[in-house]
Amino acid sequence: MSRLMRLPARLTRPLLPLGLLTLLAATPACTGDDSAPDGREAEPSRSAAAAVAAPEFWVDPESPAAVEAARLRVEGKENQAALLERIAEQPAAVWPAGDDPVPAVRRATAGAARSGSTAVLVAYNVPHRDCGQHSAGGAADRAAYGEWIDAFASAIGDSEAVVVLEPDAVPHMVDGCTPAEYHEERSTLISGAVERLKRQPGVKVYLDAGNPAWIEDPEKIAGPLRRAGIAEADGFSLNVSNFQTDTATRAYGKALSDRLDGAHYVVDTSRNGNGPLGAVGQDAWCNPPGRALGTPPTTRTGDPLLDAYLWIKRPGESDGACRGGPSAGTWWPEYALGLARNTKG
Repeated sequence: MSRLMRLPARLTRPLLPLGLLTLLAATPACTGDDSAPDGREAEPSRSAAAAVAAPEFWVDPESPAAVEAARLRVEGKENQAALLERIAEQPAAVWPAGDDPVPAVRRATAGAARSGSTAVLVAYNVPHRDCGQHSAGGAADRAAYGEWIDAFASAIGDSEAVVVLEPDAVPHMVDGCTPAEYHEERSTLISGAVERLKRQPGVKVYLDAGNPAWIEDPEKIAGPLRRAGIAEADGFSLNVSNFQTDTATRAYGKALSDRLDGAHYVVDTSRNGNGPLGAVGQDAWCNPPGRALGTPPTTRTGDPLLDAYLWIKRPGESDGACRGGPSAGTWWPEYALGLARNTKG
């Protein structure tokens, strides 16, 4: 790799702009407590609290975790503030929402340029997104999606960025959740998105491939990934918004890579410190209690196929309206505190 292998300098606590304090009055205060862990152990050598965050990737100084931590310090709640700073001090992906991705993309890439780092972005707007479940939505049709991706890519410009492309979109074609009538269009839209994003000279694109507990046989997803343009991308992403362990995900990544001519991959480690909740039904992935932060973002993975550990899901943002959580993508401070409190080290 070239762009992702910049040698990192030590990251210090992000400095909040003075104007950020004006946002605190509008941010809900943290209340309540988190659920206890279910007994699974985090991998000690990969504890988020024990490692220094890699500044290879952009840290948002005005993230919800940073705002909440600042509020707590103003209120004298030092212990809770310190817990949330475990999240605020780490780089996490930006998910541009709505019909116009440009402001969020430009803010992230400009911030990354100022700090000499790389922005991590998620393009998540394919039509019929999440097949009507917690994160339903997406572009109205193929034309709207093409315009959205073009605006997304244009906003990146010549900046360096990692783009995780359409979480769940390909796996949902494999598991049957997305109706077959949409498969051909979706493959065409995603392959077109790969081609458009790769016109930007500093962009690396990873096409989402689910997680080891979803499409358990990698052979079943290899063909759909090819049809969706994996050959033109920089690789695939695994474990986005999920909780599978690093060990299980690396094994799956190697098996899938073997079926894709040695394709590289990245792994979302934002919340997998205690692994998955276990077999408790279909919604084991949705705001499970007792989870913990995972391996901090870094390109130093020790595996030539694994390009980076990333925090793609922003820790503390809800998976959906389940287990008492708010709607998908909404900041949930109680859950964030639980993730940080359960993290060992």
